[in-house]
Amino acid sequence: MQQGNNPPLGGSTNGTHRPTLHYFKWSFIVTVLGLALGAVLGWQTTGTVGGTLTIFFICAVLAVLEISLSFDNAIVNANKLKEMTPKWQRRFLTWGILIAVFGMRIVFPLLIVVIAANIGPWQAMVLAASQPDEYSRIMHEAHLPIAAFGGTFLMMVGLSFFFDHEKDVHWVRWLEHRMQRYATVRGIEVAVVLVTVLIFSRFLEGADSQVFFHSAIWGLLTFLLVEVLGGLLDSSQEAMQAGAKGGIGAFLYLEVLDASFSFDGVIGAFALTHNLFVIAIGLGIGAMYVRSMTIMLVERGTLAEYRFLEHGAFYAIIALSVIMFVQPLVHIPEVITGLGGATLIGISFWSSIRWNRKNHAVEA
Repeated sequence: MQQGNNPPLGGSTNGTHRPTLHYFKWSFIVTVLGLALGAVLGWQTTGTVGGTLTIFFICAVLAVLEISLSFDNAIVNANKLKEMTPKWQRRFLTWGILIAVFGMRIVFPLLIVVIAANIGPWQAMVLAASQPDEYSRIMHEAHLPIAAFGGTFLMMVGLSFFFDHEKDVHWVRWLEHRMQRYATVRGIEVAVVLVTVLIFSRFLEGADSQVFFHSAIWGLLTFLLVEVLGGLLDSSQEAMQAGAKGGIGAFLYLEVLDASFSFDGVIGAFALTHNLFVIAIGLGIGAMYVRSMTIMLVERGTLAEYRFLEHGAFYAIIALSVIMFVQPLVHIPEVITGLGGATLIGISFWSSIRWNRKNHAVEA
């Protein structure tokens, strides 16, 4: 663990924190530019003031949706980022945002349509621009394998945090203490995920059940491959540069994790608009705020100060993974998904404050 060795992301070493608004400077700039671009796009596509305001409003709502769905993502990012070397921290917060906005909010939806409709990338782009309803239909038909893949990956992320024999801080003690005790059983989190996948696949019929199961297996394999590849890359990097941990392997892990978080937001965005470019603008704005929150959490040491905060985030991840499994059976509005995660994180934050007050009072 290098939590105490790495300097703050902003380079300040005097122990003072930058003002909160400073962390969100670039997010505010991107918000203004993005909403302006949305207004221009609205005018170009509708030619009316009402249509322009509608597109403007949708961009703003999508940004809020992305932030509410991804607050737990920021906490998990910070948990991993604090262990990374300063060089890879900066790379994640620069290269990573380009991958998050361009890759997941534009290329990913296009790639789904390319595979599902068996057409070329350019044809998919033309389809998105000229036939947004057909594009949206293809995206929704691909929701089942996406939900199974993303849900499985996120469930592995959440369970791996709790099934850790070195974990010594417990929030829901009666549950987490038992999970820590059984963490010595090799592959227990994999077994839990596989049993969960089998149970949910039973509720689906015919081809849907097979698609769900196969996609979930690919999600599980992706998590395991990222873990193995990350370990190999970081160990080879450590051999070349003494003491260098948390490099390209951790970067790869965070990018795949961000992709898994993005699945639900991208699919859910089509409930508000079928315009790919409006979705990219709105979710891209939200992604910037997630990165800003990540930087603030790392620099201020918030996870260390509020000891149960990351517990709430990982519980929220497990809840999101279950919701993704349930969605092929019952539609769950994105607002419920976002509020559920925010509630768990809020309760963990409140519990952390109570613990701090109680222990500070004892010390006094």
